[in-house]
Amino acid sequence: MKKILIIEDDPELSRNIKEALLAENMQVETVYDGLLAERILNKSHFDCILLDINLPGKSGFDLAKDFRTHNMATPILMISAFSELEDKVHGYEMGADDYITKPFYMRELILKINSLIKRSQNNPVDRQENELIIAGDLQVNTRLKKVSRQETEISLTPREYQILLKLLESKGEIVSKQRLVQEIWGKSFDANTNTIEVYINFLRKKIDRPFDKESIKTKIGYGYYFED
Repeated sequence: MKKILIIEDDPELSRNIKEALLAENMQVETVYDGLLAERILNKSHFDCILLDINLPGKSGFDLAKDFRTHNMATPILMISAFSELEDKVHGYEMGADDYITKPFYMRELILKINSLIKRSQNNPVDRQENELIIAGDLQVNTRLKKVSRQETEISLTPREYQILLKLLESKGEIVSKQRLVQEIWGKSFDANTNTIEVYINFLRKKIDRPFDKESIKTKIGYGYYFED
């Protein structure tokens, strides 16, 4: 049974989400305060976390950021009352895997939850043996999921790591945006969003710019590739 944590300070919305998930035979726990949610996250395991941004005690952004320091695998679906790109970008930077904007259909929410859980459980990265991928001065330990360049370790979110791995595994061949979306987020994800562009920008900021490199290339109209 899938175990879901709802971190939402609107009692009515929290109750409605819980009822919808219970109807899908999911196990659900709810919490309304950010600080209390942090304590629950530190002692319990969940298959997916629904996280509102504006919370009493501690914001959803801060919760996600701190949670990702010790858990890079559990999917986080952020719930927001705003659709501004800046909020979404900031959420992704803090470690969110996907976004849903209020108001939303419960069916859409359930599809996103199932997609995130499926991707996390069937992620091919998790099935790899102890292996070191080397591309120039960039190294990826696929067992430990650690990335380093010029002997400096680079901290990546799970989605950043997955995108980088897809590019490296393609060995210089172009990977389309649609392929990245389908293989990492699943077919239910909206492929018309600019999420991939956002993540590519995150990766460039982390693995290229600090080392004066331009490894991640864009072929306009086609996709992305890694050039070592």
